[in-house]
Amino acid sequence: MDLRNTNIARLENEEFDALIVGGGINGAVSAAALAARGVRVALIDARDFAGFTSQQSSNLVWGGIKYMEGYEFGLVAGLCKSRNELLENFPSTVKEIRFLMAVNKQFRFHPWIILASTWLYWLLGRGKTRTPRLVSPRQIKHIEPLVNTFISSAGIEYSDAFLHDNDARFVFNFVRSAMDKGCVAANYVESKGSTRDSDGNWTTPVEDQVSGNQFSIRSKILINAAGAFVDGHNALSGIETEYHHLLSKGIHLIVPQISDSHRVLAFFADDERLFFAIPMANRTCIGTTDTQVDDPITEVTDEDREFVLSNINARLDLPTPLTRDDIIAERCGVRPLATRKSGESSLEVQRLSRKHVIEMTPEQSHISIFGGKLTDCLNVGDEICDCVSRLGLTLQKTGKWYGEPDHPARDVFFKRANDLGLDEIVATDTGEDLSTRLWRRYGAEADAMLDAIERDPSLCDPLIENAGIRRCEIKYLAEHEMIVKLEDYLRRRSKIELLVSRAALRQSAGLFEACEKLFGDEARQRFDEYFSE
Repeated sequence: MDLRNTNIARLENEEFDALIVGGGINGAVSAAALAARGVRVALIDARDFAGFTSQQSSNLVWGGIKYMEGYEFGLVAGLCKSRNELLENFPSTVKEIRFLMAVNKQFRFHPWIILASTWLYWLLGRGKTRTPRLVSPRQIKHIEPLVNTFISSAGIEYSDAFLHDNDARFVFNFVRSAMDKGCVAANYVESKGSTRDSDGNWTTPVEDQVSGNQFSIRSKILINAAGAFVDGHNALSGIETEYHHLLSKGIHLIVPQISDSHRVLAFFADDERLFFAIPMANRTCIGTTDTQVDDPITEVTDEDREFVLSNINARLDLPTPLTRDDIIAERCGVRPLATRKSGESSLEVQRLSRKHVIEMTPEQSHISIFGGKLTDCLNVGDEICDCVSRLGLTLQKTGKWYGEPDHPARDVFFKRANDLGLDEIVATDTGEDLSTRLWRRYGAEADAMLDAIERDPSLCDPLIENAGIRRCEIKYLAEHEMIVKLEDYLRRRSKIELLVSRAALRQSAGLFEACEKLFGDEARQRFDEYFSE
């Protein structure tokens, strides 16, 4: 908590070029891009970083093949370009994965049309992934015996990408990058709306949700990256915009591992939308739904569960059909869809584009970010820098503001980790060795963990059963990742909550030990708080 307390004191006492409200993917990349260019930037979120929509994705980093049906080829090409950038610059985190799409016999498009679409998708993606191919029902059974080929006329194989870690971890690493470059960031700091003073600067009253203290943050520019709450914050701040959000609820269910083949199984659900079964370590993530809602705060309903379970059971020949008792965890979030206030609000959310829109109000030095996808995050960061420059701030010239450390640093780390025997310590659930895990999650910051392991090899031991977390990680997490609640650790800095049931977590001796290291004297309070929710 020392880092968070220090940052809150700085938020209260310093003046900033730009304040970003919202620590999801849009806010995180905006902070990282601006900080890399020398902007004095502050970042706050009323919840934890990535604590809302950005923790509820499918973990796919994809070009949006389904958007081709709406002829949004420009959007798809742009998303594919962004996907390729992420694959190239985050090779330990963003990885190519093969999809097997089963085409129903009564589907409205012939398999050859879908095959042609995947080839066009591959071309729009600059040919950076493996090529598509058509497979027969017999070949499907050979590739993936679980697929119900009785209802399938053919299958299509193509490639996209996914996050090895969870989405929230990916977002936090941008926050970490921003702080490394001078950004002052704090979670659980709620904006109460902003006003401009006589000099044209912004004053944003906020409340620290932990201590209850109230203070104001001063900035020249205000960037509203509050995701599903953008419209609400604009209203509080007296900002009128051309765009606003419509909200679509999507849910995923995490169930025991369906298949040991590392590929995404794609189907067309009963409503003919794409529906996925996605590998997640030693679990499977299935979904999603697409239901228009009015309130950003949503929950999984019995109808949602029935839709997902009935669709997956109908399309797979499982030894035993999945039931609600098989659900280990659930994801439920809203997609904020950017739309003009006039002309599109009557459209069904399924027909709305997933594009992002950045709208400036130059006379008020205000920027709003609408919509967007995780795949498109690098574009958002660059566009925000362009907007800030147009508002009068001078940005330093810099190289790439994103990506993993360069190859020399990586090579030095892995040689040293190899000398310590970390490549021989393999997680039973994922088959990943410890050296790869530490580099993927912490990059160059993991050097300090190697120092600690050299002094005490027992720090390589697991901390929480069946969760992949090692003892060497917990000290770094406590000191550098602003973990306020146990959920921050289990759900966002890691994906333990998605892999281990609450009942099993509660019985884990290692979990309470983790609480003691994270929260000290407040360990019991944080532990009980988590399990009482």
